[in-house]
Amino acid sequence: MLERLYHFLEVRLGIRDILEQNLTKYLLPNNVNIWYTLGAVLITLFVTQFITGILLLVYYVPNPAEAFQSVERIMNEVPYGWLIRYLHAVGSNVIVIALLLHMLSVLFMGSYKKPRELTWVSGFILLNLSFALCLTGYLLPWSQLSFWATTVATDAAGAVPVIGDALVRFLRGGAMVGDATLGRFFALHVMVLPAMLAGLVGFHLFCVRRIGISRPPFGEDYRPAEVKGYFHHEEHPGGIPFFPNYAIKDMAVIFFFLAGLVYLVFFAPGLFIPPSAFEPADPFTTPEHIKPEWYFLWAYQTLKIFPSEFLGLAVQGLVMTGLALLPFIDRGSERRPGRRPLFIACYILGILLFVGISVWGHYS
Repeated sequence: MLERLYHFLEVRLGIRDILEQNLTKYLLPNNVNIWYTLGAVLITLFVTQFITGILLLVYYVPNPAEAFQSVERIMNEVPYGWLIRYLHAVGSNVIVIALLLHMLSVLFMGSYKKPRELTWVSGFILLNLSFALCLTGYLLPWSQLSFWATTVATDAAGAVPVIGDALVRFLRGGAMVGDATLGRFFALHVMVLPAMLAGLVGFHLFCVRRIGISRPPFGEDYRPAEVKGYFHHEEHPGGIPFFPNYAIKDMAVIFFFLAGLVYLVFFAPGLFIPPSAFEPADPFTTPEHIKPEWYFLWAYQTLKIFPSEFLGLAVQGLVMTGLALLPFIDRGSERRPGRRPLFIACYILGILLFVGISVWGHYS
């Protein structure tokens, strides 16, 4: 039966040719390194989030009166519900780690440069969409931590000149975080943002495959690729086949990340889920020292550093805009880190600032 189905599809679609062109005949540079596996890692983690999210939706009730109780029921009564919830909650943090590592590796190797501007911009939007997914999903358990962290996060939008108050009301659906906020965040988290994410992932992968993998800028024989004035797929004759040669490395790193995720779920979930996440939301009791998730600490502390929230938001906007437009600013063809001393100095300084301000925000 399966053989007949395969023959039917082969005659009409040329399945074997498709597989060969994208697996055994798809050649990668000989010196391709482990950092190139992070794309496959992220796809695997996104699929894990999608599956666990659907399973949670079976029992979750998006209503302030029942949301927290439904999460408690998932944790305490549904068979393996605690495992699914932890995989989803901790997995979002692991995705952010993988995204940041992927971005840093692309920056270090100059893989954002022409002709890969669209690949970089789509990836950068994916990063921000992932942050938006984390933010909207954070409120759904309707815990004391999620309620007040969302209140603080949406308050920041009020610093935008002229439209600040209207923007806050739009995000919350009212003057305060409440029923409308939960409904809006739920719709964004389970429908709007995942659909946008899936579309962008498809476009990002299309760009990567269509233009070709950029060769790592290392080794004595490396030369910057010639950028032509017309479309050109970067070929790597004499390179290694994607399957099975590099696919094995992909799988090894994927299982490494999955093993790390499982370890965190079983032995250290509290690293990302503090005790206040297990208390029901109370709009009349403001807890002390409410802070956002670790990946938002830099933004949180930036708002506190400057004398006004508007200046803090302006600085954040400039930084994010500069990163988004980096391929159009850094137009040189040189990608070797050793020959880009100014960029590498800014790269290291940026990492130190991110870590330093985040640590400052955690302890402030």
